[in-house]
Amino acid sequence: MKILVVDDEQVALTSIRRVFRHHGYNQVNTCDNGKDAIELIKAKGYDIVLLDLLMPGLGGMEVLTSTKPFSQETEFIMLTAVDDLATAVSAIRNGAYDYLIKTVDPHRLILSVERAYEHKGLLAGLAGNLAHRNKEVPKIFSEIITQSPRMIELLSFAQVMAKSGNPIIVTGESGTGKELLARGIHRGGPCPDGPFVPVNVSSIPESLFESQFFGHVKGSFTGAQTDHPGFFRQAHGGTLFLDEIGELPFNLQAKLLRVLEDKIITPIGETRSNSVSVRIVSATNQDLNKGCREGTFRLDLFYRLKSANIHLPPLREREGDLLLLANYFLKSACQRHQKSINGFHPDTMKFLTQKDYPGNIRELAQVVENAVLLTETDQILPHTLGGISMPGNLFDRQLCTLKEDADIQLVYVLKNTNGDRRKAAGILGISMRQVQRRVALLNQQPHWKKIIDDI
Repeated sequence: MKILVVDDEQVALTSIRRVFRHHGYNQVNTCDNGKDAIELIKAKGYDIVLLDLLMPGLGGMEVLTSTKPFSQETEFIMLTAVDDLATAVSAIRNGAYDYLIKTVDPHRLILSVERAYEHKGLLAGLAGNLAHRNKEVPKIFSEIITQSPRMIELLSFAQVMAKSGNPIIVTGESGTGKELLARGIHRGGPCPDGPFVPVNVSSIPESLFESQFFGHVKGSFTGAQTDHPGFFRQAHGGTLFLDEIGELPFNLQAKLLRVLEDKIITPIGETRSNSVSVRIVSATNQDLNKGCREGTFRLDLFYRLKSANIHLPPLREREGDLLLLANYFLKSACQRHQKSINGFHPDTMKFLTQKDYPGNIRELAQVVENAVLLTETDQILPHTLGGISMPGNLFDRQLCTLKEDADIQLVYVLKNTNGDRRKAAGILGISMRQVQRRVALLNQQPHWKKIIDDI
């Protein structure tokens, strides 16, 4: 993130620059007058400009109105000692993102800058969506299979935010592809050739947190049989992906925050500290805002992790993606298991689109994988998905073998008679003994047994 601070007071420039450095923002320039500020903004294309409102010569408002029309992608934040509503409204109308009163609290300042940068990225993402319409997703996210306009818009926004190198939180339900997105953010970041180190935070015992994250030397504690560099040093020069960050115990959150602020770690058993340069991408399926309100997640850590928040929608909200993904998983599974399956039976397609997927894309992939393993025909039939064909009338039935048709019809009648064998026999025109014999045969097949057990 490229930042310019414009203020005629040297003390203010030094103070604000120190705040930015403390929070890890190093691309910060300063300027002490409006005239030079205009030239810098037009020449260098800053992401964020902090403007003092009252300066000798050209004031902040004049700088804003002179540069905003030519620098639409730059976000301006006004800084002033004058708390005047009319002036604030005028600044916002002229294109400023925020209006802060001196002396502003450092956390409030950083929050405003990060929100302004997120707003910049959102606008760029919306513009990128127009460019990507009817095209493939951004190259850095090529592993993500989608044709959903909403997803393409989101990925365009993520591409912009990836370039900054700032920390990002990815939220969404389980199975929505948060790690895939994180890997794409790494590829689109400032250090794509650096390591990508994924860590499931919930799997690290509290007693081993410091050892695993900060490292240890051999013999520093019982069980330390070799040196361990720690996740931060492993990710040095790249990205550390903290999956399920919402599961981090409250008493450990301060230790993580300290490292994120100081960028220094001290392995257990060592006296010498090591500086680390790591981009943090976190993921969670929890509501961290709620966690902050309830006191289970530190607000300062949340702001440190969240320069931007990218929320992945569930599968049910990704228009046009379900069948696209199902066919992709079918092709992949056939290659892995060396099977030749042409596609999904029409009844199967209908069942797929009506099914709920609380596990989202991960669940869909597993459903298709199991169906490929169970299928011995050239099409995926409904029963291999745990589904039952429901023909509307005599002429609405799909082509299949007599045996498949008989099995499907038997289970269909049992399902609609709540498993009553006698009533099912009457409807089918066969004896109850024949029904029982056929059910016994179906129970020998795992996919049919599960369906019958659920009736």
